[in-house]
Amino acid sequence: MPRPYAAAVNDRLTRITTGRGDDGFTQLADGRRVSKTDARVVALGELDELNCQLGVLLAHRLPEALREALLAVQQDLFDLGAAVAGGRTGLREGRSEALAAATAELAETLGPLREFVLPGGGAAAAACHLARAVCRRAERAVVALGEAAPAAGRVYLNRLSDWLFQCARWLAAEQPQPWRGPDRAP
Repeated sequence: MPRPYAAAVNDRLTRITTGRGDDGFTQLADGRRVSKTDARVVALGELDELNCQLGVLLAHRLPEALREALLAVQQDLFDLGAAVAGGRTGLREGRSEALAAATAELAETLGPLREFVLPGGGAAAAACHLARAVCRRAERAVVALGEAAPAAGRVYLNRLSDWLFQCARWLAAEQPQPWRGPDRAP
C-alpha cells in the first residue's frame, strides 16, 4: 500500500494526510484555523471544483489555442485561491481584460446570439457549459465574502463565465442546441 503522504514540487506539501482537519477545522494560508464551513473555505472549494471541471474539459480533444488558454485560466484560479486563502499572491495584472477581449473576439466570430442555448452540443461543449455553471457558483461564493474577497477576483470570475459561455457556443457550432421557449410546437 502506498505511504499516506506525497511529495510535491520543492517539498512544499510533503505530508498530505496530517489528521489536523479531523476536528472540522482547517488552516488558511495566513495561518488562521477556521471551520471547514467558513465562507472563505467554501469559496476555496468552489474555485477548486471549477479548476477540476476545467481539467475535465481539457480531457477532450480541443484546439491547441483553447487548450493553452484553459491551462492559463487554471493557473489564474490557483492565484485567486491563494489570495482568497489569505496568501500574498493574487491575479496577474490584465487577466480580466484579456478574458474580456477573448470573449469579444469569439462573439465576433460567432455572430449575434439570437436565442438562448441549451447546454450541450457535443461532449466538449457540454463540459464547457458545466464549467461555466460552476464558475458562476464560485463567483457567488467569492462575492459572499464581501470585503474579504479580492475585488479583482470577482471581476475575473464574471469575465471567465462569459468567456466559457462563448467557448461553449464555439465548441457547439456544429451542433447548436437552441432553446425554443414555452410556445414551441410539439
